[in-house]
Amino acid sequence: MGEGVHLSRNDIAHCANLVGAGAADDIRTFMKDVVVLSTRRRPISPRSPNQKLYIDTIREHDIVFGVGPAGTGKTYLAVACAVAAMQAGEVRRIVLTRPAVEAGEKLGFLPGDLTEKVDPYLRPLYDALHDMIEPGKFARLLEQGTIEVAPLAFMRGRTLGKAFVILDEAQNTTREQMKMFLTRLGVDSKAVVTGDMTQIDLPDGRPSGLRDARHVLGSLSDIPFVEFSALDVVRHRLVQRIVAAYQRADERAAERRS
Repeated sequence: MGEGVHLSRNDIAHCANLVGAGAADDIRTFMKDVVVLSTRRRPISPRSPNQKLYIDTIREHDIVFGVGPAGTGKTYLAVACAVAAMQAGEVRRIVLTRPAVEAGEKLGFLPGDLTEKVDPYLRPLYDALHDMIEPGKFARLLEQGTIEVAPLAFMRGRTLGKAFVILDEAQNTTREQMKMFLTRLGVDSKAVVTGDMTQIDLPDGRPSGLRDARHVLGSLSDIPFVEFSALDVVRHRLVQRIVAAYQRADERAAERRS
């Protein structure tokens, strides 16, 4: 780009798709916004206009919902914003949580104590943090409680002040869990809720707390919902095509039902 922004081959292909689809006129408008540096000193920046909107919305609001398919950067960019906020002294701690829905019946059969049992469900959150914080420092922050990664059930009864709180995989919350999470927010705190409505794993057809929240809170202007699409997918180039194919299949199925 001639302005110090490094582009991988995948980045170039992704930007070409955006321009070809008419979704971006000038990629410099979003790719120059450095949220935070990774442990490899690689700048973490938005890779689409929608990702830029998401980051700006998080900066400007205390509660933000990011909704869309896998690979669109919803969780990763939320974690980047959290790390940036902590580095800037805007918050004192980061709390990352997600519902361990798959653990329901299987949890008791897994080896180890409770922390070891739920760790596989929290691993994506650890991975994002490891990419942004030097391993030794990350371990110290975990030990001090400055960074906490925990199942959603651990949030009950708490008030989280001066914290950046992220709820991941929110499509797998119940209505009651979502309400419980949103009411944990204390003074000088931020909350980001991420989820994919096409990947609901709740048992017995239970309604999703994320879908309910969009209905209940959608009219509140100070709680924005940022919607992602297949164009925002920044993983392997085929992931974007896979997501788009599933979206078309879902649309055809919905037409047949109606």
